[in-house]
Amino acid sequence: QAQLVESGGGSVQAGGSLTLSCTASGFDFSNSCMGWFRQAAGKEREGVASISDGAVSSYYSDPEKGRFTISRDNADKMVFLQMNSLEPEDTAMYFCAASSCGVGWSQLRQSVYGYWGQGTQVTVSS
Repeated sequence: QAQLVESGGGSVQAGGSLTLSCTASGFDFSNSCMGWFRQAAGKEREGVASISDGAVSSYYSDPEKGRFTISRDNADKMVFLQMNSLEPEDTAMYFCAASSCGVGWSQLRQSVYGYWGQGTQVTVSS
């Protein structure tokens, strides 16, 4: 049974940093493309960052470029999201998701991500 478990969320002041982790099990992680998504209260879920199965390529939504870094450890079946210079607008529930690397994974097309975690809350105060 595929499972994704996020951790590392919390409360931080603007300008601070957090690193989110996601631990995978029950599916072929090393051949899966991974993504981070977030959903703020009252808003639709949106893509944040994605990384290829071999970690050769990574992609970011425009607001996150230069502030967030996605990485992965295939040996430990984990994916990470390092978030720096956090802003109140980054407050959201953050989800990791797995894709079989179908068309659209790099553009964070949610329909190509078949496995999802339960999320971890990030709150940034001003």
